Amino acid sequence: MDSRAQASTDEQQITAADIARLAGVTRAAVSNWRRRHDDFPAPSGGTSSSPLFPLAEVRTWLESQNKGAQESPEVRLWHTLRGDHPGNMLTGLADLAEYLEDPGRGPGELSAAAVEQADKLVRETSTAEVSRALAERFLNSSERAGTAATSTARLVRAVTALTRTDAASVFDPACGSGALLLSVGAPQARRRGQDTDPDAVRFAAARARIERLTDAEFATGDSLRDDRWPRERAELVVCDPPPATTDWGREELLMDPRWELALPPKAEGELAWLQHAYAHTAPGGQTAVVLSTSCAYRRTGRRIRAELVRRGLLTDVIALPAGLASSHSQPVHLWLLRRPEGREDAATAVRMWDLTGTDPDQPWQLPDSPGAEVALIDLLAEDVDLSPARHVAPDLAEIPEALAGVRADLERLTGELAQLLPVVHAGTAERLVQQVRVGDLVDAGLVQLDGEKTRAVDQRLDSDFLNGFLTAAANTRRSTSASGTYRTDARAARVPKLEPEEQRRYGAAFRALGEFERRARELSALADRAAELTREGLTSGALAPEQDS
Repeated sequence: MDSRAQASTDEQQITAADIARLAGVTRAAVSNWRRRHDDFPAPSGGTSSSPLFPLAEVRTWLESQNKGAQESPEVRLWHTLRGDHPGNMLTGLADLAEYLEDPGRGPGELSAAAVEQADKLVRETSTAEVSRALAERFLNSSERAGTAATSTARLVRAVTALTRTDAASVFDPACGSGALLLSVGAPQARRRGQDTDPDAVRFAAARARIERLTDAEFATGDSLRDDRWPRERAELVVCDPPPATTDWGREELLMDPRWELALPPKAEGELAWLQHAYAHTAPGGQTAVVLSTSCAYRRTGRRIRAELVRRGLLTDVIALPAGLASSHSQPVHLWLLRRPEGREDAATAVRMWDLTGTDPDQPWQLPDSPGAEVALIDLLAEDVDLSPARHVAPDLAEIPEALAGVRADLERLTGELAQLLPVVHAGTAERLVQQVRVGDLVDAGLVQLDGEKTRAVDQRLDSDFLNGFLTAAANTRRSTSASGTYRTDARAARVPKLEPEEQRRYGAAFRALGEFERRARELSALADRAAELTREGLTSGALAPEQDS
């Protein structure tokens, strides 16, 4: 192993899930080790709810305790790649996939250790098996959270099973690393994809070549602002949109012909992706989009939902369980649309399915009949609520147990939330006076722009530090246009000039703050769910108020 790879591996941090895979045990076993063994390595980063541990110390501890299985070649290759690319695992995976697909091109930026381990693994298995194994491991890893749009393995299995399998052409406008696009439709379907992350696109394209999917092409760019496939019409369009944001390009796209139903409001970026996907659907074809549950009832999206229903485009809304989304732990919905081939071909009802009780790790299959089949006229009420829970009669017997589970989650999150907020102390503004434009850092080759995010490509800079200061009030005001929009101009933004170690401290605080914000949203959603279940239980007779003692 060269010195660079050795050094990066020694400093590498891993999650509890990584330790479990490393040792060949369950995560519960790792939790028990932490409680019962005082000499178990202490966390070296992360948060209280998702700690990170030093890989070198964990390996030493496992060996001293004679615990777990011997590290597999695949796991060793994974850790080598992650050590070589601590800032962006997708870069290493893309480099490796391109090397595996065509070793003649040379190893590029891959370390000698990674090349040696990959070559050995390919000789023992196959190029395709190595590619699939690393792709699956990435989808289940903590590195996935740093990408703009990458579907989880659970979600990929669900969408693959719940959409048409005979589609001869497939399109994904937010394809990420290609997991969803390469899985759905007919085996040799024509496949087209686009994503903002160039490394994700490289990885997806190399995987397609390795799998011998001869009619697969990919483009890099923001699909909403810069559609690279304007004439593409597919029999199946799938989309797991990137995390919702108000900055999806509305002001630039006011007259765009893709808004067949209505111009999406600023707060309805998900419905912009829905219409973009539908615009690429061929007559008779299916559109499948993963959306947050609030898209089904938010007042701002009411007009678009009404047009979907009125025109008979929406065929199914499927409520999926929690644990499928990549950016949060809440349940999601899968909306299925069909572009009619004529006036007489439109849907006359919307099928509502409640699969929230499905085990996401078991095979997916729709029941013999939907929970409800709702006539269009019955959906066109004032709120146009498309939530399956609104139309599917609840199983009253399950309400007490469901409420008990939500209450337990509420108590756990309430106790954890205060611990997640980063510890800070009084500071002075003078330390942040000297600043530099992000554009100058980009021009100097120290930083790359991924949409409106930055990625440090020099060890003197910290990506989380940079992205944290992009949200500063001064940068927001600087990028505010006369129309009142708040699109961030990353190049014009300014960040303080700080030493690398101090940048890392700020970066850690910003990471912790981001986790705090995510968990706070989760707590809010749980509170809504608790209120909903309690109200449903009280009004249906499934629950009764506690009697006075």
